[in-house]
Amino acid sequence: MSLALQVETNEQDLIVACLNNQRWAQKKIYEDHYASMLGVCMRYASDQEQAIDIVHEGFIKVFLNLEKYQSGTSLQAWIRRIMVNTSIDFYRRNIKKRTEDIEEAYHLSDINPDAVSNCSEKEIMACIQKLSPMYRAVFNLFVIDGFSHKEIAEELDITESTSRANLVKARLKLQDLLLTSK
Repeated sequence: MSLALQVETNEQDLIVACLNNQRWAQKKIYEDHYASMLGVCMRYASDQEQAIDIVHEGFIKVFLNLEKYQSGTSLQAWIRRIMVNTSIDFYRRNIKKRTEDIEEAYHLSDINPDAVSNCSEKEIMACIQKLSPMYRAVFNLFVIDGFSHKEIAEELDITESTSRANLVKARLKLQDLLLTSK
């Protein structure tokens, strides 16, 4: 039996066990995916404690909706999508102030490429955490998760132009943070 088929079979066995309320199977899925999902949620959270809350809420949704998982697709990707959506929901519930719409976003033709190339991943992540919640959410959704501005606008209840503007501002702020952190 190939390793990929064996992993898929083991995953399917775990899913069936979870659907039969076997706590050991839920624990196994949780432990197997916790670290990577915490990393996903850290990109949206203000701090680790908030990210842990989002992960826990996300796993509750995973187990409540496991019957909707389609066999043969990536369980990791399915869980990741739930975590991103849970992060967005958390953001919506906790937002205090929406950014104002601007008429047109401008393009970043003069971004300094050295600002990013000389920084470690840890430094970049630390600077992303310093962005405002709105900038951080738009930046992560667009740059890391590959959402379009239309999708971001729908998810965050903002306009597409606000999404573009916030991405521009987030990149500029991130560049400034990276340059000053050196």
